[in-house]
Amino acid sequence: MIGKCKAIAHGSTALDYIFREGKLGQHLVSNHLYGTTPKEIYGEMKMVSDYNTRCRNKFLRIEIGIAPTDEKRLSLESVRNLASNFTRQMGLENHQWVAVTHKDTDNMHIHIIANRISLYGEVYDTTFVSNRAARVAEELSRKYGMTIAKEVKAKKQHQEPKANPTREQTKKEMRQICYNLLNKYKGTDITGHSMFLYELNKNGVAIERMRNRQGKVYGLKFSYEGQSFKASEIGREFGYRSLQKNFEPINKEESNKSYQTIQEVTEKKEQSDTGYQLVPKSRSSISRDNDTSQVQNPIGAVADTIVGAADEVVEGLGDLITPTAQGDDYAEVAWQRKLRNQANRKKRRGRRL
Repeated sequence: MIGKCKAIAHGSTALDYIFREGKLGQHLVSNHLYGTTPKEIYGEMKMVSDYNTRCRNKFLRIEIGIAPTDEKRLSLESVRNLASNFTRQMGLENHQWVAVTHKDTDNMHIHIIANRISLYGEVYDTTFVSNRAARVAEELSRKYGMTIAKEVKAKKQHQEPKANPTREQTKKEMRQICYNLLNKYKGTDITGHSMFLYELNKNGVAIERMRNRQGKVYGLKFSYEGQSFKASEIGREFGYRSLQKNFEPINKEESNKSYQTIQEVTEKKEQSDTGYQLVPKSRSSISRDNDTSQVQNPIGAVADTIVGAADEVVEGLGDLITPTAQGDDYAEVAWQRKLRNQANRKKRRGRRL
């Protein structure tokens, strides 16, 4: 047996639902109520709940699930006693409530709608009320020898690995391959990521991107020896986003050094060409087609020289540079320059005074 409880504000709607034709099985029992229809029951409950104007969620919705094995040996009178005992254990003796059974599913279950305001105007405390309902259901299950939901769940978790030993063995082997390669290439940037995927494929592990209806990737699926697994089954490190983060450089100082080296080379090239005049001053006001072509050639030569020097540095540094790292460094340099400018302005103002 399993029990759930929640405070709600829509008492009229909840009563209409539990008494709906096609769902209602048996009207079991009611407490401090004389009406038999949803409208009559709600009217009686409202008379009591209107005495409290501050409480918003004035009703309780309780659901009790019964295991199929227990349903066969329970009579109607036993189900009524079960509902009465459940509400008494929950402390609802002085509250209005009604209990019914539903037949719209394969398993019989009980619905209880209770007035949260007692006959004495007290408000029922709903702190951890769902946990309280689960505990009461477990106590009654032990008392009457019924199935305990928590033990069934634990038993399923214990038996699940043994349900398909071939699949579990395949998952274990693939998980070992994935973790070995991840530890080998972790923090080695784009090249390490590529090598990780290459060696996974070499070991027979295929990765498929899972997409939604809009075509966006939302997860990964691993396949190995005819078995498919979600990334979460392999490990939390192999999710769509977390897997990429594993290959980010651990030491970002190397990326900063590589960026600084490129910046120094480009600055030197620019400084060496500052004395070169692309257009002579004597002919700066004359515009001809021949002059235009002569101007474009030196510009292209300078640009090629700078780009070539940067490419040489990048080739020498190898795979230490990533677009993400460069973007972070550019932002950092801009921020530091802004701070230096602000400090210089303050110094100048101080000297003027």
